[in-house]
Amino acid sequence: MPRIKIFSDSTSDLNPEWIQTYDIGVIPLYVVFGDESLKDGVEITPEQLYARVDQDGRLPKTAAPSPADFMAAFRPYIEQGDDILYISLSSDLSSTYQNAKIASTEFPEGRISVVDSLNLSSGIGLLVMKAVQAAEKGQTLAEVTKLVESVRPHVRTEFVIDTLEYLYKGGRCSGMQNLIGSLLKIRPVIRVADGKMTPAYKVRGKREKAMDQMLQNSLADKEQIDKDLIIVVHTMAKEDALALQKTLQEQTGARVEITTAGCVICSHCGPKTIGIIYHTVV
Repeated sequence: MPRIKIFSDSTSDLNPEWIQTYDIGVIPLYVVFGDESLKDGVEITPEQLYARVDQDGRLPKTAAPSPADFMAAFRPYIEQGDDILYISLSSDLSSTYQNAKIASTEFPEGRISVVDSLNLSSGIGLLVMKAVQAAEKGQTLAEVTKLVESVRPHVRTEFVIDTLEYLYKGGRCSGMQNLIGSLLKIRPVIRVADGKMTPAYKVRGKREKAMDQMLQNSLADKEQIDKDLIIVVHTMAKEDALALQKTLQEQTGARVEITTAGCVICSHCGPKTIGIIYHTVV
């Protein structure tokens, strides 16, 4: 039976250790400053991105890998006899899924499975790790694909944005909303639902209050949470991530891992964003 090579893209925010240990392929999206196009996580880091935004006063654009990028990444593995499973950033947020599907048609039918995560950041990463575990158990490409698609509706992704500034610069909120939000210290909490980022609620006051609300929302699912893996993802908020990790481990008994967000996620949400991702078992 062919080996299954698992692919995702740079928005999956996987730990480098997982990528290396499980030989996961990561196809970078692009961060675009004017005429300069940089590969996320390869040619630019979140720290460098934040520095440029502070210097220029404007956000970069982001762009999906082209079908040619996917073909170049897939071809060596197909030629050596592997099957491929690629789990993409939500098709509602990017054309990565569509471009990967286009690329897959250039190879023999049935060798490449392309799955829309309907998620982002570590919501994708959680599905990737489920796929890795299934592939290691010797499941076929069709079986692993079916597993990922069955888990997908039960992934819960929620995160606190520390500042409205990046949403404002990115055109996702008005100048008045940004001003009022800053004055009143409003922390928006974003949830992923049906592949889209949706405002779940807003918490007024200290950042810790918003994080505690997010934590309590997660703990409300404590009896249904899959204990195999909960992910706390952050950008420039390590201490907060460690605190959430400790509480989640104590309260749920689950394995809780910390990951850091890549440049594409950072460019939309800004520094000190933090999230909790898990999936429920029905």
